[in-house]
Amino acid sequence: MKPIFVTSTGEGTGKTAIAIAAAKLAQERGLDVGYFKPKGTRLKSPVGKTRDEDPLLAMEMLGIDADLSELEPVVYSPAFVEEAIRGNRDGEVRERVREHFDALADDYDLVVVEGGGRLETGGIVGLTDPDVAELLDARTVVVGGYANPADVDEVLAAARQFEGHLAGVLFNAVADANFDSLNTDVVPFLETRDIPVLGIVPRVQELAGVTVADLADALGADLLNPEASTDGFVERFAVGAMGSDAALRHFRRMRNAAMITGGDRSEIQAAALGAPGIEAVVLTGGLRPSGAILGKAADADVPVLLVQSDTKVTVDRIENVLSTGRTRDPETVERMVDLLADHADLEGLFADGPEPLGTDPETGAETGTATDSETDDDTDEE
Repeated sequence: MKPIFVTSTGEGTGKTAIAIAAAKLAQERGLDVGYFKPKGTRLKSPVGKTRDEDPLLAMEMLGIDADLSELEPVVYSPAFVEEAIRGNRDGEVRERVREHFDALADDYDLVVVEGGGRLETGGIVGLTDPDVAELLDARTVVVGGYANPADVDEVLAAARQFEGHLAGVLFNAVADANFDSLNTDVVPFLETRDIPVLGIVPRVQELAGVTVADLADALGADLLNPEASTDGFVERFAVGAMGSDAALRHFRRMRNAAMITGGDRSEIQAAALGAPGIEAVVLTGGLRPSGAILGKAADADVPVLLVQSDTKVTVDRIENVLSTGRTRDPETVERMVDLLADHADLEGLFADGPEPLGTDPETGAETGTATDSETDDDTDEE
């Protein structure tokens, strides 16, 4: 059976959770399912000594007993990239990926393959996501988000790169307010361009962000007001670098946000604590706020987190947490299994479909197996 390749229009789309959840659904249908990630891109070490966490989660969720290097043959670290630039390694790397995949595929009915964080990652060694789909002859699912019609540009651009291998697109984390527009306008638009839509998965808050408690743990932050609730969800952040009046107007327009600023910016801190959509205040540089600020935070029930790192480093860390932290636990995958079962049609991916229609070069006759719809149409005409 041809592999299922799950890729995405960009980072933070829920690709990992969807890939592993799709594999779980295939298991529920009686298939023996493996997992493969050709390029390890979500690394905790710049030289790749600590490998990508996605295959580890897949091994746990799918009950795979294998060496991690078998599931992830290329650790796409900065050190690997520098080495690849100095010498042409395209053929060597592609051969390694193909050999590892073939060895894995021999042991399973179906292998779910996960792409990198971006479509173009791997281009240095001829291993972009479109290259992987071609190399493995995989049926490709493109995961994307949708907040407004302009987002369709990204989906179209991605889908066109998988010509001949595209199984369909799957929209994830779609807000209720955007569902009707997507379903009534965008889906028909894509389907008239031969781009199937496999499903529209609704936005679920616990999958759309991280709790303040999880954010504090990820940052190694000190909670300065332990009495405050840390159950709130953070989906985005703002950096307090403007005047207090402008900051207050800006913060009041935000929802489910963390505000990041220096520990010495009391006027920005006060503005954030006066905005209903701020779930946490993150103070950088190890500078503690005044007692008045902590008193205001207590009144607003907003946790104040203190980190030793500077603002730039803290912003980078929070970006990483928000873009990747939602898929690193079994609970997230199990919830995604239910969401896919309810809101996506993946049944066609769990079986070998009919041979694609083609033309016999000698007779000019059509070859392959007609689909059900084609057979019905012929019957109706008769």
